[in-house]
Amino acid sequence: MRVRNSHRERQIVITLENIVKQYGPGPAAVRDISLTVATGEFFFLLGPSGCGKTTLLRIVAGLLDATSGRVFFGDRDVTDLPPQERRAAMVFQNYALWPHMTVEENVEFAPRLEGQSKPQRRSVAAANLQRVQMSELAQRKPSQLSGGQQQRVALARALAADGDFLLLDEPLANLDARLRAIMRIELRGLVKSSGRTALYVTHDQTEALSMADRIAVLNAGQVAQVGTPRELYEQPASTFVADFLGEANFLRGMAASTAGGATSIQTEAGPIISSRRTTEQPAIGGEPLGEQVICCVRPENIALLPAEGESPSGMAALAGSVVSCTYLGQMRQYVCRLANGATWKVSRMSGPQAEFQPGAQVKLTVEPAKVILLAE
Repeated sequence: MRVRNSHRERQIVITLENIVKQYGPGPAAVRDISLTVATGEFFFLLGPSGCGKTTLLRIVAGLLDATSGRVFFGDRDVTDLPPQERRAAMVFQNYALWPHMTVEENVEFAPRLEGQSKPQRRSVAAANLQRVQMSELAQRKPSQLSGGQQQRVALARALAADGDFLLLDEPLANLDARLRAIMRIELRGLVKSSGRTALYVTHDQTEALSMADRIAVLNAGQVAQVGTPRELYEQPASTFVADFLGEANFLRGMAASTAGGATSIQTEAGPIISSRRTTEQPAIGGEPLGEQVICCVRPENIALLPAEGESPSGMAALAGSVVSCTYLGQMRQYVCRLANGATWKVSRMSGPQAEFQPGAQVKLTVEPAKVILLAE
C-alpha cells in the first residue's frame, strides 16, 4: 500500500509552458498559454464562456491532449501521462457521483482503487465526510441529497483520493445564489485547510474575487492578465479585464495638461483628472501630453452631487442627468447620462441622504486616484 503524503510533501507547483489546443481550422481554443501555480495556492481560471478555461483545466488533468506545449507538476513532466498517473483529484460541475453507491461508498472509491483494506478506506471516508460535515448522511444515496450536500460529497471524494492537487470545474454552478454564497466561504476554507495546490475554473467574477489567491483572466484562448483579486480589480490592464471583473464606466480622451503629478484628460463629456498612469507607463507622474487614453471609473468611486452644488477641491465634475434609480437594499444604483450621451452607473449607499429622481441634473465627481487610465 502506498504511504500517504503529509500536507507539506504533497504540495506541488503546476507549470504550464506554451500550451496550445487546436481543434481544427480557425483560431485555437487555447493560444500559447504559460502559467505557474504556486505551492498551496488557490488559483482561478476566470473568463466568459468559450474562452478556453475548461479546455486548459482538462489538459492539466490529462483528459485532453495539448496540440503543443508542456505540463509540469513540480519538476515532473506529465504532458504525456494518463490522468490516473498525474495524482490529480477533480471535482466536476455535475459532481459525477455514483448514483448506486451511498455517500460513504462514493468517498471510499479512490482508496479502494488504491488497494486499501476495508477498515482503512472506511477510516479515510469517515475523516473526510467529517471534514465536510456530511457524516450523518453517510448511508444516503446521491439522489437523496440537496445540491449543496452533493457538492460536499464530491469534494470529500476528491480529498479522499489523496492527490497532489485539486482541480475544480465550476463546482458551484448548479447551486442557487444563496447557497453559492455560503459554499464559497466553506469551500475555500476546506481547500486551504487540506494543504493542496488547487486550480479552479469559473465564469463567476464574485466567486473568483472572494475565493482566489490569484486569478488568470482568460479571453479568446489567451491570458489577459494574472494577479491577485485586488490587483485585477484596482489595476486592470485592459478594458476587457476592467469590464469583466465588476462594473466599470469608460471615457476616451486625451491628456491635455499635467500638474503636481496629476493629468487632466479632455473628453467629450468634459475634463476628468487622474493621478494614475496607464498600465503601459507605470512610472509616477502625469501622462505625456497628447496621449490617447481610456478613463475607467468604478461605480462605487463616483460621488453624485446636485448640479448647483460646489465641486470638491482638486476634482473635476462631469455634468449629467439621472436616467434611473434602482433600489438594491443597502445600495442604490443610478444610471446617469453624460454630456456626450454616454451612460455611467453610480453606486451609492442607501441612507438618509436625498435620493435623486429620474430627470434630476447632477454632477459626477471622482477622486483623481480612483480614475484608472488604460492605453487606447
